[in-house]
Amino acid sequence: MQKKPLILALLAGLALFGAGQAALIDNGGGLIYDSVLNITWLQNANLAASNTFGVSGIGADGSMTWNTAQSWIGAMNAADYLGQSDWRLPTTSPVNGSSFNYSSSNNGSTDIGYNITSPHSELAYMYYVDLGLAGYYSPTGAVQPNWGIFGNGTCNGVDCSSYGQNDVGLIDNLQAFVYWSGTEYAPDTYGAWDFSTFDGLQDAYNKSTVIYAWAVLPGDVGAGPSAVPEPSSVMLVGLALAGLGAARRKVS
Repeated sequence: MQKKPLILALLAGLALFGAGQAALIDNGGGLIYDSVLNITWLQNANLAASNTFGVSGIGADGSMTWNTAQSWIGAMNAADYLGQSDWRLPTTSPVNGSSFNYSSSNNGSTDIGYNITSPHSELAYMYYVDLGLAGYYSPTGAVQPNWGIFGNGTCNGVDCSSYGQNDVGLIDNLQAFVYWSGTEYAPDTYGAWDFSTFDGLQDAYNKSTVIYAWAVLPGDVGAGPSAVPEPSSVMLVGLALAGLGAARRKVS
């Protein structure tokens, strides 16, 4: 009996299974695991609005400077929030995996700009890949009518006279504004990288700017019963196994 068709069918089934897995997995208890980035996001994208952990300088809406954000993260760890003490801000690394390109682009090829889908930029990856949101500009530079967290080219679902928040997919209280990265901006250490959930732009701000903070944890934390294959993935595996059986009958 020839084994090659069986092996090919099995490999195809495994490939389909992997492709069918969602990157975000609800681990329960307010923790969302990203299986690609291998980090766990706090489900509440604006926890600071309801819990400052005693840190001063945080606005009633949860906004803060970069240094205050670092203090807030430190206070979360000191409080052992959700039983964890290694909270941090999302990081920003070069999209090419080696060195930052500080020029601007719309196609995600540089570190400043739109449509950055590289897993080296955690906030951008969450926005564009995990949540499937659109940037203000398309990769070709055309304005997109569905940009932003509301998916309709507005800041708050109506207009841009004020900014709003939205529950998007598994994420709660996502602000249509700008979030801090924990990574300093090397050309000017008075600045730090940020990501705008308002319009999908990655850039850098002065650390004194008042914007938002979103906490993450390294690894898969609190894996729960919902961390199972999606029904679509199970179906794909079933089809692959059926193909494997057909291949076995053909060569036996």
